[in-house]
Amino acid sequence: MTTPSPTDSMTVLTRMYAAEAEYLAAGGPGGASFDTLAPFFAPHVELHQADALPYGGTWRGHEGMARFFLAMGRFWEEFELLEQEFLATGKTAVVLTRVRARVRATGRELRFPILQTITVEDGRITEVHPFYWDTRAIVDACAAPVPTD
Repeated sequence: MTTPSPTDSMTVLTRMYAAEAEYLAAGGPGGASFDTLAPFFAPHVELHQADALPYGGTWRGHEGMARFFLAMGRFWEEFELLEQEFLATGKTAVVLTRVRARVRATGRELRFPILQTITVEDGRITEVHPFYWDTRAIVDACAAPVPTD
């Protein structure tokens, strides 16, 4: 495992998003190794997902991040980053991402924005806070369909 050499947040994040696309193309959670992404995250990284989400909570360290990707993979059949805009690129970057995702259990497709604050220190991501515009829509879409009589 190698550490990304550049330390500026935009370079680190651009490379991490490319590695994430590679990870997803290789099978993603449960089908590909987290080793593709691990070099971009500090060993003590913290990801804070909204508690209301089916994969909500705080995920810590490389093991936590690997478990997070597995948890997301249980809900999303596809999770495509359509467009990204870097709104700030200092130690704490702010990234607006437009997502197209398909729910595994229901087949329902959603498009939604996520705004993330991402802290980068010494060339690695140390903290991530994603903000969803409508967590309720995601929760509803991920809920298993109710059988009708």
